[in-house]
Amino acid sequence: MKKYKVVSLFSGAMGLDIGMDRTGRFELLACVELEGAFCDTIRANKAAGRLPKDLHVVQADLAGLTVEEFLTRTGIDPEDVDLLVGGPPCQTFSTAGRRKGVEDPRGTLLWDFLRFIEGLRPKFFLMENVRGLLSAAIKHRPIADRPNKGGPPLTKDEQPGSVVRMFANDLQTIEGGPYHMDCFEVNAVNYGAPQLRERALFIGNRHGVEVDFPEPTHGTRPTRSGDPRDHLGSLQPWATLGDAIADLNDPGGVIMDFSERKKGYLAQVPPGSNWRSLPEDIQQESMGRAWHAKGGRSGWWRRLTFDLPCPTLVTMPNHASTSLCHPTKTRALTLREYARIQGFPDEWAIEGKPSQQYAQVGNAVPVRLGEVAGEVIAEAMDDLSENDWQTDRTPPEAYRVVYIQSHVRTRQWYKAGETKVWSDEGNNKGVRYAPPVTRRSSRKIEATR
Repeated sequence: MKKYKVVSLFSGAMGLDIGMDRTGRFELLACVELEGAFCDTIRANKAAGRLPKDLHVVQADLAGLTVEEFLTRTGIDPEDVDLLVGGPPCQTFSTAGRRKGVEDPRGTLLWDFLRFIEGLRPKFFLMENVRGLLSAAIKHRPIADRPNKGGPPLTKDEQPGSVVRMFANDLQTIEGGPYHMDCFEVNAVNYGAPQLRERALFIGNRHGVEVDFPEPTHGTRPTRSGDPRDHLGSLQPWATLGDAIADLNDPGGVIMDFSERKKGYLAQVPPGSNWRSLPEDIQQESMGRAWHAKGGRSGWWRRLTFDLPCPTLVTMPNHASTSLCHPTKTRALTLREYARIQGFPDEWAIEGKPSQQYAQVGNAVPVRLGEVAGEVIAEAMDDLSENDWQTDRTPPEAYRVVYIQSHVRTRQWYKAGETKVWSDEGNNKGVRYAPPVTRRSSRKIEATR
């Protein structure tokens, strides 16, 4: 079958690219990455024959790289680029930290990705990002000054989602446009990845066609016993941490481990539990002011379980408040275990210092999610290719944001004064999966035409 030619931006350790390559439908022409260690990873795998031998590896800051310079350095003809992919680093939009307004989002890497869409004019693009981008506002209004606290109504730029609306408007006006775009809010665990990871996938094309993302292939439902094997209909059970790493006899030697002090607390926590299993005086001693906070503390002194999907990987597994402690050993997950959870091949080289290696893998797109997205795009491109890239369909009137059961709460940690411990291979009666409130919904993003 025909292979479509791809340019990758913000390539990192190439989780997205590996996933798309697994479809057998794409040929990677070039990748652009700023970090030297990350480029070393790409070059090492190219030298080992795991990437195309004529792949162009461009080490550059995309904010300062013009499309013309990129084309000169690679020798690529823009007419050959069928697909542009990438995940612009946008920590500003993450809900995990303190979000602030971006004031002028056109100065962010999000708009540099848009600049390459305009310059290369690919038939399709795939932009991956944090889920928080969908609700990000151009200007931040402090919570204490918002309307529900007595403040004036939010301005247009303070409205949730105003960043994406501006991006959608600018996508309509670029030279060679307009591009239609569909955004899918998904979770990798619902498609076979052994990890809870919510992402936003933006799929656009200049042919005015609407694409769709498949329904989840994996899942579960709560039962009286809490047995995760009781799954819905034809869905397969979620893949678990045990599926990913339990057979690893050699976990590898690269590890950002806990301090001896932290290990002292974690040694008292059973698999499948967290700080709530510690005596109350130890809780207060070890957590400090965080012990008095409300909500958002499930990661404190967390020991994982083989029987559940892994929580979202972070770039540093050894923080007390976001602990990723091995189920049976009092240590952090190793780099090799990280790579397994993300779906990287065992032979995939990861270069750099340990902190750089963990950052590459922790920030990667799960390989399985890249594979599903690649299948969606290849099918849409096949349909258009059969008709010489023409369509008689009326272009959609608006962009869509489609929520596909992305919020997944796998378990209950605490209820009615009782700590819920998920015991590996044990009796998990009462430790329940939470059912999804919404399985699928869709809303429009109105863009200026």
